[in-house]
Amino acid sequence: MQQTDQATTRHEATLGRVTQSLKRLGTGSGAIAAFSLIMIAGSVLSPYFLTQRNLTNVLLQASMLGVVALGTTFVILTGGVDLSAGMVLGLCSVVAAMLFDGGQGYPLPVVLLLTLALGAAIGSASAAIIVWRQVAPFIVTLAVMGVASGAALTISGGSPIGGIGGAYAFLGAGRIGPVPVPVIAMLVSYFFGGLLLRFTVYGRAVYAIGGNEEAAWLSGIGIRRVKVITYAISGLSAALGAIIFSARVTVGDPWAGRGVELDAIAAAVLGGTKLSGGVGTLWGTLLGVFVICMTNNLLNLLNVSPYSQGMAKGLIVLSAVILYKQQKD
Repeated sequence: MQQTDQATTRHEATLGRVTQSLKRLGTGSGAIAAFSLIMIAGSVLSPYFLTQRNLTNVLLQASMLGVVALGTTFVILTGGVDLSAGMVLGLCSVVAAMLFDGGQGYPLPVVLLLTLALGAAIGSASAAIIVWRQVAPFIVTLAVMGVASGAALTISGGSPIGGIGGAYAFLGAGRIGPVPVPVIAMLVSYFFGGLLLRFTVYGRAVYAIGGNEEAAWLSGIGIRRVKVITYAISGLSAALGAIIFSARVTVGDPWAGRGVELDAIAAAVLGGTKLSGGVGTLWGTLLGVFVICMTNNLLNLLNVSPYSQGMAKGLIVLSAVILYKQQKD
């Protein structure tokens, strides 16, 4: 009994230190509360939840969603939205598999560069319509979502394209030391993304546009240029997610990103990013990604029906947003 009490005390102390660290990073209180709740619930409900193997699996599951959510956060910070990220991911995964062609096509570096360029180009095209034709981001990215989905299904014939192996597959299954390559890719992306937002003129412009676009324009910020770069980053992030996905499952799948855009938006909001723009951090988004993936993982460990998992995730996100709003009020 005494050993159990000591273990509980150590767990609470560790959780307290993690919570304080997250607060210093500027993450939303809703995300911190949800993260703490999932950690406690998981440790109580399943003996496998806090094992090293399971936590590594959670990180792997988070890697694809994490990089997509990064680009989504950039867009939301400007006061926009990108609903096309999931289908762009599917299209890029198909294109990457076709270009690689089982190792008989283009060299891997060329495949990766062309895939990333495709994602960035789609994002830039969306931004061009938004800023020069003054069309709402919701409408434009919804249309691009349909175009990307149709293109992926057309060129793939509606079926996954296999043949990914060798060095390409290493990007999904390999490790550098004890850390899986997809997790390293995600963390490096967040590190440089955080630097870009916090220490560059572009990053300050993103927050300024989201906070008050008219005031940003009057202060001389090139709003069109910033938005084009921002949506290009979102497309680039979706393409990186496609590379991670296709490397992990060794196929390009036109349906790979179905629903990912909604989870990415949920992760950003859960992490304290304001949908109207101007407020939020990438580290908050990353925590939101972990909360969503840990929730999925715990529900799977508890053998909860897949039909009920969406409801559970929705309730968690809603509760976190309510907590965040209460803190602001």
